[in-house]
Amino acid sequence: MFKMKKALMHRFSIAPMMDWTDRPCRTFLRLLTRHGVLYTEMLHARAVVHGNRQKLLRFPDIQHPLVLQLGGSDPEILAEAARIGEGFGYDEINLNVGCPSDRVQAGQFGASLMKDPHLTADLVAAMRRAVAIPVTVKCRIGVDDQDSQGDFDRFIDIVAAAGCEHFIVHARKAWLQGLSPKQNREVPPLDHDRVDRLKARRPDLLITINGGIVDLQQSLWHLARVDGVMMGRAAYGNPWMLSHVDRQIHGDPRPLATRAQIVERMIPFIEQEMAQGMRLHQIARHMIGLYQGEKGARLWRRLISVETCRDGAGPEVLLRAMSRVEGMRERGA
Repeated sequence: MFKMKKALMHRFSIAPMMDWTDRPCRTFLRLLTRHGVLYTEMLHARAVVHGNRQKLLRFPDIQHPLVLQLGGSDPEILAEAARIGEGFGYDEINLNVGCPSDRVQAGQFGASLMKDPHLTADLVAAMRRAVAIPVTVKCRIGVDDQDSQGDFDRFIDIVAAAGCEHFIVHARKAWLQGLSPKQNREVPPLDHDRVDRLKARRPDLLITINGGIVDLQQSLWHLARVDGVMMGRAAYGNPWMLSHVDRQIHGDPRPLATRAQIVERMIPFIEQEMAQGMRLHQIARHMIGLYQGEKGARLWRRLISVETCRDGAGPEVLLRAMSRVEGMRERGA
């Protein structure tokens, strides 16, 4: 029964993205979908243990269901960071085993961990002992020359034996040398079939597919083969797509909010964050794609890009911008 609930919870999720899925971004995205699972940016476990926990981890209750993604390679530090995350109220802990950045490689975590499935298993086991909430893994289908089907199967089986029941698989391998993180999201070819084969071979595991998924129609196609779909850049660039997730993916018939209502519902959150020192543009930058593909999109992007950066800019700037764009749309200009 637990697995069935968890599988439903993870039918659709929005990927953890560095410098993107911060607290303001997640609040905005939550207003678009009630059911989609949100992830934090990857946080280094040492920063969680030794840094400003309130700044790093606090979030409004509206963001549930919410997963804390951690990076690291020290079992004790990761276990303590997971324990802290559970105390802050996160619904799950996710271990990053897919990020290929130079900083991650220097710390021997992220995608580097795919080269050492036994260490990855130890990390998962340590975190599972520390918390009562689920511990999951986000990985690639391979790394460098260690990218055969056998290598992938071996990694999954060893980590699953440590108690990981849910794998989120970015269906590309990672090159740790020679490609930038951006190139690693685009250059290695997608192999969705390998993720499908994993689900067929290990039906006992929850498998979420990530990588190259651009719309909800494609998401539904994948959901006939695996348990969940994770969308990243496509959802961020065209966030209004998420307003259809609840109905199309989860069968929730409740009416959709309008774009204007989304902006209005962001205002109390913006006021709270600005009272604690955040500037308007740090929040509004995540909303720049709200009118993507619609009349008024160019005006919205310009107003958000320019007006929210001015000294003293407050929530009223967003409301004025929304009013101008909605007026243009009503006139059909």
